[in-house]
Amino acid sequence: MAGEKSRGIGPQIWRRTPVTVKKARSSRIAGFYRLTMEERLKAVRSFAGLTEEEAQAIVRGAPPREKLDHLVENVIGTIGIPLGIATNFLINGKDYLVPMATDESSVIAGASNGARMARVKGGFKATSSEPLMAATIQIGTTRDAKRIRKIVDENKKELLRLANTRSSTLSRMGAGAKDIQLHEVEGFYGRLAIARLLVDVRDAMGANIVNTMAEFIAPQIEKMTGETVYLKVIDNYAVERTAKASCVVDSNTLGGERVLDRFLQGYSCACHDVHRACGHNKGVMNGVTAVVLATGNDTRAVESACHAYAARSGTYRPLPVWEKNQDGDLIGELEIPVPVGIVGGLTKNHPAASACIKILGVQSAREFGEVLASVGLASKLAAERALADEGIQQGHMSLHATNVAMTAGAQGDEIARVAKAMIREKEISMKSAAEKLTAIRRG
Repeated sequence: MAGEKSRGIGPQIWRRTPVTVKKARSSRIAGFYRLTMEERLKAVRSFAGLTEEEAQAIVRGAPPREKLDHLVENVIGTIGIPLGIATNFLINGKDYLVPMATDESSVIAGASNGARMARVKGGFKATSSEPLMAATIQIGTTRDAKRIRKIVDENKKELLRLANTRSSTLSRMGAGAKDIQLHEVEGFYGRLAIARLLVDVRDAMGANIVNTMAEFIAPQIEKMTGETVYLKVIDNYAVERTAKASCVVDSNTLGGERVLDRFLQGYSCACHDVHRACGHNKGVMNGVTAVVLATGNDTRAVESACHAYAARSGTYRPLPVWEKNQDGDLIGELEIPVPVGIVGGLTKNHPAASACIKILGVQSAREFGEVLASVGLASKLAAERALADEGIQQGHMSLHATNVAMTAGAQGDEIARVAKAMIREKEISMKSAAEKLTAIRRG
């Protein structure tokens, strides 16, 4: 599956990212979750070669106060989201520790568990397309879209030249504006002609430069066509910029034939019921969004693109594809749009986000996209396996009980004692936590 031409929309040039395998670096860290926070950070610092300043940026979480007022408007402070590390990831023969920022219990453990299961048969194989982003340029309401298409086609070379004057850096790299495509849609006020400006943005997410190019050539398009350009804005669908990951999961590692068959029954439900499809894809995005957030990328852009991609057939469907191979093992494949970057924006202006990029060790936005697809597949693999066997709540129970214990006022070692007592009695509630906390304090 990996390495084949995409089934998605738009021209795709697929290749597997070349990697140099470093034998000494392994993401398979036994008992990582048992370590203290300080010990985990020490292990990650060693793996990624973090400086003391970068390590402290992770501990601190927020950017320096003097930077905050320049990042968003009306700043009054920051809100912290737990940042953890998913282990066990082996992608195209390279080990990764994956930073994930999330407030949901078991997401990081689930991704690590999914990666562990996939690792048995070689981990994830991932590929990606060229980093093309597009801008939507809405050219009036017209009865003669063919005329507009002809004019734009005849002047495409000049329009691309003008667009590329907005970025000498991309032009020097052989990147920049590459094509303009025209299509038509029916609108409330008549037929619309829409031009899509395609730009190779290299290692950036690309929204700023794509918007700049679209706005710069819009007046020229108006002059050429005699029509009004209403919109010139980034196309968040990002169907030309996708990544694909696949894995083979040993049946026994998954839990045996019974669990595998129940896994595929659940997938069948997601394929034929939009309610379950939504939940299925939420499980994918649990992992993807956590990594996007940790690295200072745009979670809304990635979420909207992926959910739209799930409906590209005209019906909202699960993003992953699952099936059983001839050996009786599980095969998984996930393809998603990846409008992300490793340069610019918060990836450079937020010290913790910069440190997370360094922990990942990705050398390009394409490699980053391949990691995201692999994380999404691992996250869904673990969640769906749990649903097919012991149920989803068992994995959530420990952290949920801990949260309830803290909310009830438990402190220090009281937290673990209250949580364990509630789990043992299978009664996790504020009332139960308060009763057990009172009993502990009475001795």
